[in-house]
Amino acid sequence: MKGSSLSLALALAAPSQAYLRFGCATLTVQRLDPLVEPGAIPSAHLHQIVGGNAFNATMDPSVDVGQKATCTTCSFSEDFSNYWTAVMYFKARNGTYKRVPQYPNALLGNLKGGMTIYYLQESFNSNGNQKITAFKPDIMTRFPETAEFPKQPCPAGIMAIHHFPACWDGKNLDTPNHQDHMYNTVQGAFRPAGACPSSHPVRVPQVAFETMWDTAQFNDKSLWPEDGSQPFVWSYEDSLGYGTHGDYLFGWKGDALQRAMDSRPLFSDGLAIQSVDQANRCTIRNTVNEEIDGWLDSLPGRN
Repeated sequence: MKGSSLSLALALAAPSQAYLRFGCATLTVQRLDPLVEPGAIPSAHLHQIVGGNAFNATMDPSVDVGQKATCTTCSFSEDFSNYWTAVMYFKARNGTYKRVPQYPNALLGNLKGGMTIYYLQESFNSNGNQKITAFKPDIMTRFPETAEFPKQPCPAGIMAIHHFPACWDGKNLDTPNHQDHMYNTVQGAFRPAGACPSSHPVRVPQVAFETMWDTAQFNDKSLWPEDGSQPFVWSYEDSLGYGTHGDYLFGWKGDALQRAMDSRPLFSDGLAIQSVDQANRCTIRNTVNEEIDGWLDSLPGRN
């Protein structure tokens, strides 16, 4: 997680073309986690989810979500994948909590909250002249970038960044800890990934996503703890920030992602793009009926 002024200089690093970069509006915010707690309604803590409307508490691995979903909140209309992270709350001096709103990257139009998604071949500037194999249907991955919450108010909010591993064992779509089938070569800050080891020889796209949290309304230090400590917490009651995590369930339709990875440069891949209004209209119904907004005495599911 990064405390940031959100200058987005990195995201704008310009004539780079060896990556996909697009926005996904919020699909839903509720306590569901088909990866860690499949079938649980509700799951232990709150997530914000973007992507295809096939998302539910139990994602059947035998069903291709790219075929099952009928709409997506992502800019690329063939991307029915789901991406989700924990939710940020503000804990006031009196011990009550309020959900921190999200806002989209200004370059992506008037999307409804959500995230900015990246698929890199090797780096912003190069495809590395190597074969990049698109993910298989229903592959799941989880990988955190851990850093603490900032100790002072951030005028433009906080941006959380999650990078995913870019090497696959070529056999398993998931493993008991949701990590061992993948190998992490990430060096941080979107730097080129290292070589894949023989245990995980298949190079897959380097996936990353950014979530922007609008903390400005909470910058009044009179609301912060009297001891001066920072007041933000993740929805599973982590006040340090070290446990931030992201999840990814592949759902691109057909061979759309493979076509993109084979394209040089990526920006000429010919993927279908939908309007911001179309992305914002995609949603799913709440299956967990509970209060998540307003001032709460405890975090959802944590009382």
